[in-house]
Amino acid sequence: MSDTRYTKDHEFIRIEGDSAVIGITAYAQEQLGDVVFVELPEIGAEFASGDEAAVVESVKAASEVYAPISGAVLEVNGDLEGEPGLVNEDPVGRGWFMRLSVSDKSELDDLMDEAAYQAHLAEL
Repeated sequence: MSDTRYTKDHEFIRIEGDSAVIGITAYAQEQLGDVVFVELPEIGAEFASGDEAAVVESVKAASEVYAPISGAVLEVNGDLEGEPGLVNEDPVGRGWFMRLSVSDKSELDDLMDEAAYQAHLAEL
């Protein structure tokens, strides 16, 4: 079973066992427009919560993607190298960015659940 949380910067984090899949939300990819490039971190890179972890570039702008929690990169989505448009097609599915180890589960308490994120979007 997975548990998905969200940041105010429109990253999602889906907990799957002892690791977490990170990417940008559907709202974020809609705001960016057509994604043309994604810069992913190196496997093994370590991030603290809030660190810049990746960059996504679209025809409109470039935007940083921040680590929602602390952890080390276990895996990156290599498919995005040749097909960055996957972020537009399926941002929370095939368009995920990286998988992090979960260093401190208590950091998840600072993130929004689906209902809180939808309320946040309604205020924008």
